[in-house]
Order: sequence, then C-alpha cells, then structure tokens
Amino acid sequence: MTEIIGLDLPGAFEIRPPVHRDLRGTFRKIMHRPTFERHGLSTEFAEEYFTESADRVLRGLHFQLPPHDHVKLVYCVTGAVLDVAVDLRRDSPTFGRHVMVELSAELGNGVYLPPGLAHGFYVRRGPAILVYKTSTVHTASADSGIRWDSAGIDWPDTAPILSGRDLNLPTLESFESPFHIR
Repeated sequence: MTEIIGLDLPGAFEIRPPVHRDLRGTFRKIMHRPTFERHGLSTEFAEEYFTESADRVLRGLHFQLPPHDHVKLVYCVTGAVLDVAVDLRRDSPTFGRHVMVELSAELGNGVYLPPGLAHGFYVRRGPAILVYKTSTVHTASADSGIRWDSAGIDWPDTAPILSGRDLNLPTLESFESPFHIR
C-alpha cells in the first residue's frame, strides 16, 4: 500500500508507493486516486511534463504566481536527486523554511507540493529524469522563482550547474510573496 508521509511544511507530502520487482524489472504506481482522496490530496492535474538533467545540475527554485499557482506532484524515473521545497506562504507557521527529500528511480518515491511552495532539485546521479504533474497549465507570465542559494538550504555543491535564469532570480529576502495557506 502507498504511504503518504507528511513533510515539515503544511500540505507537503512524500509519496512512497510499493515497488514490485521481478526478473523483468520493477512496477510502481505513484498516483492512486482513492489513496490521494483519503488523504485530502488533489487528484486533478491539468498538465504533465518531464525534465532530464545531468550530474550536478541544480534547477530552481521555481513556482507559478497566483492565480496560476498549482499543486505539483514530482517523481524521479531515472537517476537520483535532492528535491527541495521552500514555504513562501506568508501566513504559514513554516514561512521561509524548507524540506529536502531524496527522490530516485530505486526508491520510486515522489513529493506532493501544495500551491505557495518554491521547488527545485540538485542531481546527485544523472542523468535524472523528473516527471511533474501540475493542477494548472503553465503560464509564462506567471513563471517565477527565488535564488537557489538564498533560502538557507545546505546544498551538496557550492558551484552547481545553473541556468542563466536561475542565477538571476531574486533572493528569498527580497521576494514579496503573494502566497497564503489555503
């Protein structure tokens, strides 16, 4: 049975499905509507996409601004990453804090993130392919983020491979958050 484990940010969960192994390989079911509904999690996803990243790549910390903010379900199908979420909800008891979860193909786990969390990851073993399901369709004008090194995260690499965009994001301290707990 799939385990839904609360993380230290309200509304954020690690999803741990059973991994069925045999001589052919493995089988996992990351999203199961009845299980999600039992835990009060959204099961309505509007978009699905994936990223492929090499060793030492750091992506993030990204989010969509309201009203295009979304629930996000993320899991790793190849490689291993350190997945991070930062609470940007101004009225949250954990505002500004973060959680880090190792996601990997071997573990078969994922994370469920509510709206108002910045998300990013660091590739420990690549290539890493992460699949995302989101409750809203991506809107370029609502795409935003905060700098990877501004939220007190103890990343394993002080000089990761970053995009130009990620290098130029505002710091957590300078970001005026529009997010609130729902």
